[in-house]
Amino acid sequence: MASHSDTLVVFFGATAGANGGKLGSDERELILLVWQIVDLHEKKVGKLQRRLVKPDSLDLTEQCKEETGLTVDELLKAEPLDTVLQQFQQSVSAEVKALGRSSYTLCVDSPLIVRQVLHPEASKKNLVLPECFYSFVDLRKEFHKCCPNSGPARELTVPAMLDYACIPPVTDQVAGVTEVKSMVLITLHILADPYSHKFTGFEAVKYKFESGACKTEAVDSETVIRARGLPWQSSDQDIARFFKGLNIAKGGVALCLNAQGRRNGEALVRFINAEHRDMALERHKHHMGSRYIEVYKATGEEFLKIAGGTSNEVAQFLSKENQVIIRMRGLPFTATPQDVLSFLGPDTPVTDGSEGLLFVKYPDGRPTGDAFVLFACEDYAQNALKKHKQILGKRYIELFRSTAAEVQQVLNRYMSTPLISTLPPTPMVSVPMPMPVLATPPFLATGSTRDCVRLRGLPYTAAIEDILEFMGEHTVDIKPHGVHMVLNQQGRPSGDAFIQMKSADRAFMVSQKCHKKMMKDRYVEVFQCSTEEMSYVLMGGTLNRSGLSPPPCKLPCLSPPTYAAFTSPAAILPTEAALYQPPLLATPRTPQPAAHTAAPALAYYPPQPHAQLYMNMNMNYTAYYPSPPVSPSTVSYFAAAPPGSVAAAVAAQPSPAMLQHGAQHGALVRMQGLPYNAGVKDILSFFQGYQYAPDEYSSVVQMGDQARSLIQPKEWLCL
Repeated sequence: MASHSDTLVVFFGATAGANGGKLGSDERELILLVWQIVDLHEKKVGKLQRRLVKPDSLDLTEQCKEETGLTVDELLKAEPLDTVLQQFQQSVSAEVKALGRSSYTLCVDSPLIVRQVLHPEASKKNLVLPECFYSFVDLRKEFHKCCPNSGPARELTVPAMLDYACIPPVTDQVAGVTEVKSMVLITLHILADPYSHKFTGFEAVKYKFESGACKTEAVDSETVIRARGLPWQSSDQDIARFFKGLNIAKGGVALCLNAQGRRNGEALVRFINAEHRDMALERHKHHMGSRYIEVYKATGEEFLKIAGGTSNEVAQFLSKENQVIIRMRGLPFTATPQDVLSFLGPDTPVTDGSEGLLFVKYPDGRPTGDAFVLFACEDYAQNALKKHKQILGKRYIELFRSTAAEVQQVLNRYMSTPLISTLPPTPMVSVPMPMPVLATPPFLATGSTRDCVRLRGLPYTAAIEDILEFMGEHTVDIKPHGVHMVLNQQGRPSGDAFIQMKSADRAFMVSQKCHKKMMKDRYVEVFQCSTEEMSYVLMGGTLNRSGLSPPPCKLPCLSPPTYAAFTSPAAILPTEAALYQPPLLATPRTPQPAAHTAAPALAYYPPQPHAQLYMNMNMNYTAYYPSPPVSPSTVSYFAAAPPGSVAAAVAAQPSPAMLQHGAQHGALVRMQGLPYNAGVKDILSFFQGYQYAPDEYSSVVQMGDQARSLIQPKEWLCL
């Protein structure tokens, strides 16, 4: 549409539901169109035209009946929307031609009729709107230019403008006719002296959404919304279609992913200005197919977290504009660019061949099985989507529409997260108290030396004997008590294990010679790692593709007032209280002799930083717990205890009562999930095969009343 026009078409519409300032907010269909032409040069008006529109649903609200005076019987005789739009275009074109003019522009009393009614309804009914509906002028804004003291443009109404201009109100009582005649009078008023106004504020409706990479400049929070409840297969174009009529910024649709890298039914959408964002909020609980979509305010910071990216590889991949992006998932780890191109075939040429492919990898360079592909047009993309769940190698491949924001999100998620991350050191505050500090057992002593290996992908039926056979000649290099099977939350094997070697060189040799070696019918991946990384996992950290996450914390971090609630003379109770510090946050310490040393100061973390870490982390946890430590010399001990028998193991200094009986330095074990009728004999029978003090049954201590306020019912401490 030209930036200037010879003719204005004053245009008005009403729906079967809310009208006025809430027009289009309830998804009701259009039932009335009224228009009249104004010649800007001659300042003449044409014939007023009024058309009823037959909606698909003839359910009129009481407010609509009162404001429009229309009945269902009248609408039954009307034409459908597509026919009325054709009549509108033919009538206006003929009249403009008769006036000797070459162009015309719509003039409305607010953008709602165009942006919130016509475009959304035409999109749902798959109608092609005439070009004139992609450009219009807002009479309120034009009037405000002439009369700046009339008040904010967005708050102006037709009666208010008539009153300010001292124009007598129109007496016609026919719905729609009154509004159009009033708007024509206001238009002629500002065209005349002393204003001699020129209509220049042409607003445009974008024909289609422009995809592309999001720039990393600051994003105005007044332009961003969050859409929730989207179908999982919806693309950025589907979301743009839901907001049809509103102008979305380039690359302004960011689909949100969950912790597993899959779409979670939410998206952040950035509009060109706050006015469009406010209109988008009015589409709260409008429908996309059979689903209603919730629309809420969001912030620019949230949008940048999802859509922003700093990777040069991503920027180069997305530098090609107007490309359709397809995501491939489930690729074989050995797949090459040529394999992918052959899978897609000649009927779906990839933009620039292998340059149009982007494989997603972990930080250590291993493939994730995901890739993104660029296509030059929609037809090529449709041909690619037809290959959804076809076989490549021995695996079926999933194909989905994707977006630039999703590319950045997935790459940021996988490539910026270490294999086993560690929490940053936090300053510790010391509170002098006569209380023993939990120490890490010798077999979990921490260090940065990479003298451990991690086995991943073990068969779930794998036993210690299978691991020793898998290690072969390197078994002799395993430290005593150096094999650690990782069990899941249900006490079953997770497919992971950690092995402590006698030196970093031995660990490196094992990782080189045993990597991807077969165990039964599966290959096992072997990676070198440090003792510190192993300790974080074995002490309750979550091990997944996104790295290491802290375990779910059911109890808040203990603070000094909590400790003060316990009396210092009690020997067992302070140990119980210290046990409930979050194990992942507790810095491992080397055990110190209890004799002839002052009572150590209790260390605790301020609750604010890590309380937020535990309470606000929105991710799916799969907690991993260590199995009892084993080595070639203690295989029989492992077999004697049921899998998952120990939920967590940490070392403790001996209590004064134990020192009096000559007890040796041992370990403190917390047992959760015991049957409510379990007794001491059941617990001793459970630990058959493990060393404990058989004559000291007081070592099996049931929770005291004060400690029970901290923990769940029926828990025992075994010393």
